Amino acid sequence: MIVPAEYSARAMQELRLYEQENPPRRPKVVKPFVHQNALPGVVAYVLVICAVAWLAGESYFAKDWVGAGRVDGVLVRAGEWWRTITALTLHAGLRHLLGNLVFGAFFGLFAGRLLGPGIAWLAIVLAGASGNALNTLLLESSHRSIGASTAVFAALGLLAGFVWRAKLMSQEKWPYRVGPIVGGFALLMYTGTGDGSAESNTDVGAHLMGFLCGLSGGVLLTLVRDQLVRPRWQISAAVLALLIIIVAWVVAFLA
Repeated sequence: MIVPAEYSARAMQELRLYEQENPPRRPKVVKPFVHQNALPGVVAYVLVICAVAWLAGESYFAKDWVGAGRVDGVLVRAGEWWRTITALTLHAGLRHLLGNLVFGAFFGLFAGRLLGPGIAWLAIVLAGASGNALNTLLLESSHRSIGASTAVFAALGLLAGFVWRAKLMSQEKWPYRVGPIVGGFALLMYTGTGDGSAESNTDVGAHLMGFLCGLSGGVLLTLVRDQLVRPRWQISAAVLALLIIIVAWVVAFLA
């Protein structure tokens, strides 16, 4: 812009005032995030699920594993809380088992990279059990179910909640801000609602409750985000996750 010489001083003053009132935007400093080794958690998940499948198939300890460990609405409401955990490790057949192994390992891998293998799988177990409990309370008391799919979708919710609340994606535009949540729900709808046929045994309620519990857990874990890299936390969480499953099965057989 060209101004007459007699207005040059005033023009310079106006420009200085404008710069003072409109300082240049400084880009937000993105907090670095350390991705952790998720493989141990995925391997442990596969081993636990396959071990229980084999033991149940062989009726080890002369026990009916499915009868003792499945979610049963009447019994859960009567206080048999362990069924919300043991049911996560049971499957109705090879196809059911393989599906949950693949999807569980996939979502668990990403959750482990963000949260660490121990904390991720402890959160998945707790969210999956909570999802089973909520689903049982919302359905008829005759409801029965088995399968790790509730935990699988808890892992998906865990990812969505943590990525969203920790702002690991761009926050400049609102579609990016809600992207993790929308993406999580989209995957839930695509993979967690079955084929819509009358023959489908997909427990949509359990999937939804598992996802919502995982979502809440992911949001809460952002409060201790800086502590997730501690090896002691990861080891302690991994041991606790395994103990929860073992204790639940011991109680199931002693009840």
